[in-house]
Amino acid sequence: MQLTEQTLPATGHATRFEALFKQHFGELHEYAYSILRDWDLAEDVVASMFLRLWEKYNWEEEKGAIRAYLYRSVYHDSLNYIRDQKVKTRYQTRTAHAMKDETDNAAGKIELSQLEKRLAAALNTLPEKCRTVFQLSRYENLKYQEISAKLGISLKTVEAHMGKALKTLRFELQEYLPLFVILFLKLGWL
Repeated sequence: MQLTEQTLPATGHATRFEALFKQHFGELHEYAYSILRDWDLAEDVVASMFLRLWEKYNWEEEKGAIRAYLYRSVYHDSLNYIRDQKVKTRYQTRTAHAMKDETDNAAGKIELSQLEKRLAAALNTLPEKCRTVFQLSRYENLKYQEISAKLGISLKTVEAHMGKALKTLRFELQEYLPLFVILFLKLGWL
């Protein structure tokens, strides 16, 4: 901290300030360190407190109990620093979680979109009757009995088509199996 003649109070005050600084800086620094557990940070807190004292203290009305004032100021400045750091950390943590969630959501949407495309391609590889049975079962939520009646085929044929469709889809989409389960849950198939 560089003091100039313009910032100096009256000469007697400058001498009093310098004496206070020399007398108390070391012990205040140790006190701040006991709270903050960071040597350089403690030095900054004490130096800032002395700067504020220099700028705002009413030297004409000094009552002599300045040592208690200095300790109280260092104590509050240290606690304010800790509180500010906790707020910053909490904000950074929330921001990091929100960004991670957004990234995860975006990645999940891309994977889900890819899965839906692969599912459509896999469905197109199925024979027409097999694909129709699967779509009636999974997209229109019809029961096997209803599909049998609607298509005019036996219940066993419906079961066989569904078995074939599911086997083919499992093979074609095996790399997406976890997402496949999520998609089925989303679509209400499971």
